[in-house]
Amino acid sequence: MTIVDYRDVSTEGLESSPVAAALAGLRAHEARYFATKYHSDYLTAAPTERADVVAWVEEILGEREVVLTSPLLEVFVYEDEELFWPTLYFADGLAVNVLWTKAADGKRAVGFKLSEGMAPPRELAAFNWARQRSALAGEIRGSFFVIKGDHPLPASAAAE
Repeated sequence: MTIVDYRDVSTEGLESSPVAAALAGLRAHEARYFATKYHSDYLTAAPTERADVVAWVEEILGEREVVLTSPLLEVFVYEDEELFWPTLYFADGLAVNVLWTKAADGKRAVGFKLSEGMAPPRELAAFNWARQRSALAGEIRGSFFVIKGDHPLPASAAAE
């Protein structure tokens, strides 16, 4: 596992991405959000270390028949009593997060963020994209969809 430092942006773990610097900025942007809002370190892991989380996110993406083809580089998971919030980082510069409120009537959505300069992957061409400026990531474009189905949390989430 690696702690992401948003003050000293590093491409560690993302070197195989053709947009490593932009993706590192996006990851640092997310790390700053979690540090500020939840006072949490931003620990990323290899996809093989969090395979159950990756499978859970892929199951949810299946609601919209979204199958991402870019190699997965890193996984982040935030969890507290109320939220389960993983983020997957892909080599093409895409970050996919799932905001899952544990309460039965809570918010549940999938968010997509594109690194600066990245075109939306063809799997996400039908989505509308909003723009946001970030000192760490430049211009981030984002989109989302609301999760309709019920997807039991991965086993590792229940164990944490």
